Amino acid sequence: MASKASRKKAYKRGVWSENLAALLLMVKGYGIVGRRQRTAVGEIDLIARRGAVLAFVEVKARATRADAAASLGAIQRQRIERAAAAWCAHRPWTTALSWRFDVVWVGRAGLPKHIPDAWRPDT
Repeated sequence: MASKASRKKAYKRGVWSENLAALLLMVKGYGIVGRRQRTAVGEIDLIARRGAVLAFVEVKARATRADAAASLGAIQRQRIERAAAAWCAHRPWTTALSWRFDVVWVGRAGLPKHIPDAWRPDT
């Protein structure tokens, strides 16, 4: 089990990574609609909107892009998809928008990398 200090460090790194990802998206013209949005079925790191697109963004802070991709498995993608549906169910204004699932990879050095439309739901 991780120590309290290591959990606190991981939490701070996660918040820092999400802030960096949000800044990148804003520079690219997205408006941040939500951060760390919790639903009954899961949490969404960032929700961003640009025009008629609503992007549900998973932020991954990993040493390499391959590590980030490997850490986002099918079960986690499905959880994010369910959380997005639950979040939108309480916001009628979202019905006019198209949804997309993005990833922002934050490495140890360099700029974060935005991967639009990183996956599509299986349905």
